[in-house]
Amino acid sequence: MADDRRSYEQPANSVRRSLKRKLEDEFILDSLIVSSEDVSQEDLLTTIRAHVDVLRRTFSYTEADRALAKRSIYNLSELAKDEDNVSLIIESGAVPVLVHHLQEPQLPIEMVNCLRLYEHEVEKGSAFTLGLLAIKPEHQQTIVDAGAIPHLVALLKRHKNGQKSRVVNGAIRKAADAITNLAHENGKIKTFVRVEGGIPPLVELLQSPDIKVQRAAAGALRTLAFKNDENKTQIVDCNALPTLVLMLQSQDVNLHYEAVGVIGNLVHSSPKIKKEVLLAGALQPVIELLSSTCSESQREAALLLGQFATADTDCKVHIVQRGAVGPLIEMLQSPDAQLKEMAAFALGRLAQDTHNQAGIAHGGGIVPLLKLLDSKNGALQHNGAFALYGLVDNEDNVADLIKVGGVQKLLDGEFILQPTQDCVAKMLTRLEEKINGRVLRHLLYLMHNTATIIQRRISLALAHLCSPDDQKTIFVDNHGMDLLLELLQSAHSKIRGYACVALCKLAEKSTTFSPVDVGPSSPVSQVYLGEQYVNNPTLSDVTFLIEGKKFYAHRICLLASSDAFRAMFNGGYREKDAKDIKIPNINWETFELMMRYIYTGSVEVNLRIAHDLIKAADQYLLEGLKRLCEYTIAQDITTDNIELMYDLSETFNAVSLRNACILFVLRHFHKLDSKPWKKLGRPWHREIRRRELSHRLIAGGYAGSPASPEGDRLFTGEGEFECQKELPEMASGAPEG
Repeated sequence: MADDRRSYEQPANSVRRSLKRKLEDEFILDSLIVSSEDVSQEDLLTTIRAHVDVLRRTFSYTEADRALAKRSIYNLSELAKDEDNVSLIIESGAVPVLVHHLQEPQLPIEMVNCLRLYEHEVEKGSAFTLGLLAIKPEHQQTIVDAGAIPHLVALLKRHKNGQKSRVVNGAIRKAADAITNLAHENGKIKTFVRVEGGIPPLVELLQSPDIKVQRAAAGALRTLAFKNDENKTQIVDCNALPTLVLMLQSQDVNLHYEAVGVIGNLVHSSPKIKKEVLLAGALQPVIELLSSTCSESQREAALLLGQFATADTDCKVHIVQRGAVGPLIEMLQSPDAQLKEMAAFALGRLAQDTHNQAGIAHGGGIVPLLKLLDSKNGALQHNGAFALYGLVDNEDNVADLIKVGGVQKLLDGEFILQPTQDCVAKMLTRLEEKINGRVLRHLLYLMHNTATIIQRRISLALAHLCSPDDQKTIFVDNHGMDLLLELLQSAHSKIRGYACVALCKLAEKSTTFSPVDVGPSSPVSQVYLGEQYVNNPTLSDVTFLIEGKKFYAHRICLLASSDAFRAMFNGGYREKDAKDIKIPNINWETFELMMRYIYTGSVEVNLRIAHDLIKAADQYLLEGLKRLCEYTIAQDITTDNIELMYDLSETFNAVSLRNACILFVLRHFHKLDSKPWKKLGRPWHREIRRRELSHRLIAGGYAGSPASPEGDRLFTGEGEFECQKELPEMASGAPEG
């Protein structure tokens, strides 16, 4: 009887001791800090160490130990939610004890079939806390080295024991989340999870009746598949694709977001898996996700379609046929920069097919893609430019791009990335190559049969894109020049600037004319005596008196040089038979240079003498000398003296100098537009409108490229020729993976 009593009392004593320790530990825990707000680091460290100490002493099956362990783990998880505390928790030795508590304490044989208190809850809390600690990359390996992965994988399999409770599902879910955080951007740990057998149970959990477990498993697989080919292969080999495709069609937004993310990472840089995914029927569900209420799912779906589009030409066509273009174009108008970026990415890949190019343009894709070029996000700009580059490969789209002011947008843009700048340059070259034949005829037709705003946009675009051989057809025969000149009278400075640049571009394209040609090397008659006869009395038959000094000349040479001298010596003037002719209005140096030109056919004209010499050349009708003077004077045109130079050209009928002045105004419009021209009284646009100058701009060229003036953008999506305010700056960033 006594033995029986002793065997009965022993457990009672053990329970009493356990209960006593529980009460003592509860008193300690109640006095500990749960929140780290307004607490010194020393006190916080004391609290963390106390919880760690409790966990070291409570790894047992007893109710008291399980309760204390659960409570300490909960408190550590609350502290770990503040990233500033994570390193303190790690340094306090929490990782080994948390990993230890991922396991269930071994029960005595007699209690195996008994009710287990706090079953799965301590393990769930440990997995959750370790997942929080793994947020910091530098602690991932510490947790793995403590042996966490095998225990987490074991937790994933707990449902196989016939346990279907909400708690076991919670533990499985937290284990999957911990694996996700541990493997994030850590290739070594991703591989270790596979080696420890983590992928098959995760794939199996995709079919769990608990949707939260499905979501957690998909999230872990998504991370494990990213940039790890061996993991990708095993996920596919475990037959995950059919279930993932079904999950794409789930009404649960979070679930189909994770599913499309897994598939996206599986197909990335893997043509083989891409084909398997398509064979599994993923295409239509992914297209339908473009209309999801979840912008992240939309973004992932657009990215995935862009990847599918590179599979083969047929797939590009199928994506468009199945209805992807409309939603993608709608996404381009979202305020979400990342959503727009992925939509443009997908459209850019789809635009590698001729018929898709026409379909995207017809669906209204050109205007929103052009608007992306205004973004301050380099990736967004580039994807928009790349998509447009594909669209303009189709002749049917060229006129549509020009009609909405697309060429001016390309010329006017400030592109952040060098690849984008290169893409735009290639696009403009591609457009130049298209401006002929059917495309040119279409544009010329529109110049006469559409709204004025569109006619003007076409004339501006053609000034930059057309061949020199087509300039007369476009700008004279079809009145394109009139459209450009009308823009010079716009109330908006930028629009006037666009017109100026276009006119200069026309001049640049020709090689047959320069606004100031160098004069001929000799008089038109080609009769001259040579340097030795300049002011030489030998055989001289006429003498000029300049400033009281004699200048000896020869009638034969003068008669051959210009109509003015022929009239002087052959007409009814008194100089006809005079031996000495007084020249009252020209100084000696100027007269000597003029005569040197007549005798030799050439003379060096410097800026100091050019103004006096051009007056003499005009007076004596020496066109070649006048052109030499015009050339020299034109080199000195500045924004400060342009008015004076123009007056000079008018006074002496210096046509080339006048053209140079006008082209200078066009070229430097952005500097000159702020000048008080009304006060100066110079109506430049009237001069430019002169018929002869319009023809000469088309027939000839202008050396030097005009700087692009700043001006109001011609492009608007609504078809109005007006000032377009800058679009709001979009947020930057791109989706990971």
